Amino acid sequence: MLEEGKKAVPNIAQLRDKAGLTQRELSILVGVTENTIQNWERGRSIVEQILRLIRLCNVLDCKLEDLIIYIPDSEEKQKTPLPPSLQEVRKLLGTDQSQRKKMTQPSRKTVRINESAHKEDGDEK
Repeated sequence: MLEEGKKAVPNIAQLRDKAGLTQRELSILVGVTENTIQNWERGRSIVEQILRLIRLCNVLDCKLEDLIIYIPDSEEKQKTPLPPSLQEVRKLLGTDQSQRKKMTQPSRKTVRINESAHKEDGDEK
């Protein structure tokens, strides 16, 4: 509970000592650096954040744990659209197998032009 007229100071060091943990052990368990734990215990950068979270919980009439929910990884992945397959990309770009054949095979018009050019040059095949 927030108390008017009193300064908020961190109680982290006392709670850590009561739990029988060193700063290093706590940092490993929490997933932060030991320096971060030291800063928190000295009141650097965390007191205001904690106060804001306390106010948020008071306004919403909830516990800190209620501020987040956990969802299965599969739901999270379903929300993310799947990237197109290589085949779909090639089709969009016009570079799939059927398009490649069309691009590498000369058209009938090209064949006729080439044949008539050879005839004019005297190269009859």
